[in-house]
Amino acid sequence: MCVKGLRGRNKEAELARIRGLDTRHGRIRLPNFLPDATRGTIRNVPSHWLHEAGVEVLMTNAYHLAERPGADAIGSMGGLHEFMGFDRPIATDSGGFQLWSLARERRGKVNDKGFVTTPSKGNRRVYTPERAMQAQLKLGSDIAFCLDECTHPKDALEVQERSVKRTVRWAKQCKQVLERRAPEDRPLLYGVIQGGQSEALRRQCVEQMVDIGFDGYGFGGVPFDQGGQHLVDEVYLVAELLPPDKPRHALGVGRPDSVLAAWRAGWHTFDSVAPTREARRGLIYVPLVDLDDPHEVYHSDHVFEYLDASSPKAWRDRTPIDETCPCPLCQNYSRGYLAHLFRTEDPVAGTLATLHNLTFLHRLVATLRRIEDRISTPQGPETEAPLPLADGG
Repeated sequence: MCVKGLRGRNKEAELARIRGLDTRHGRIRLPNFLPDATRGTIRNVPSHWLHEAGVEVLMTNAYHLAERPGADAIGSMGGLHEFMGFDRPIATDSGGFQLWSLARERRGKVNDKGFVTTPSKGNRRVYTPERAMQAQLKLGSDIAFCLDECTHPKDALEVQERSVKRTVRWAKQCKQVLERRAPEDRPLLYGVIQGGQSEALRRQCVEQMVDIGFDGYGFGGVPFDQGGQHLVDEVYLVAELLPPDKPRHALGVGRPDSVLAAWRAGWHTFDSVAPTREARRGLIYVPLVDLDDPHEVYHSDHVFEYLDASSPKAWRDRTPIDETCPCPLCQNYSRGYLAHLFRTEDPVAGTLATLHNLTFLHRLVATLRRIEDRISTPQGPETEAPLPLADGG
């Protein structure tokens, strides 16, 4: 995803408008990255260690948690925060993407009422917008996402049209369920914008969702094409169409360069399994710029590259991944030692690599917040001059 160019958007005015999001479990500083704790955990990393990596908010998956151990079970144990031992804000994705994946694999189907799946034990399950919201209420999340029908960018136009109609209809139903609860006893609710690569459908979906009214909005659908390239035009378009005073979440965006690009486009929060999944596979984020320098980050197209811990090149390397990184891996161990842990299939390898990749994302979004501070601060005799806005190549 290209990070240059703001397509005429008044970025300076926007940055001054949304700097944080208040939830029942504290304020979320914006921008921010939400690691995906899909099933109530980030693999290899206990919840109480996440603070050390700078994690301020998590994304979990309502569908998976409702399946196992069950929303009722988690609710009886005090909700997600007590269940996971995480006292900061938690968001719940409705599970629309996962259900869409099951339908494409012919392990489920979708109709106007919702999704019908057949889990491994063979019991038929119906997952409707109402059930999706009831599950999220029992889980006790701080931000809930409406159930949506995901699509692939290459799906036919009629598939995209049907997706938008269902997504809007389901969003209305989700909001109706939430409005039965007292305001202090319900999460923030985000509507999801579908429409694939059709500008007309994206516009239509935005208009209808805004008419319904939500606390925030998410970019829906697979955010990349078959070649792995992010849908730059769609990401920018949807951000421009949404209300400037509402937070915007880029679902499925998580690699560092993509986070930087989506932030430039006007998105505030991001989530993805990529940083933690890649870490477990030995793909480690190495900075190409000083992550703590606003100027370098702001004027860079690419801020990272991968170190493949399985590469023979790393086996005898005595240097840390990144001398400037405060994570346990970089502060205590060499690249060679990490490579050894992966070669011997020691689970500690995944733990250290995951903490590093999450720390990388935390440092990046922290620097983006500093950039916003400087852009929105009037220049005075005792203040640092605001960063110029990038425009073009």
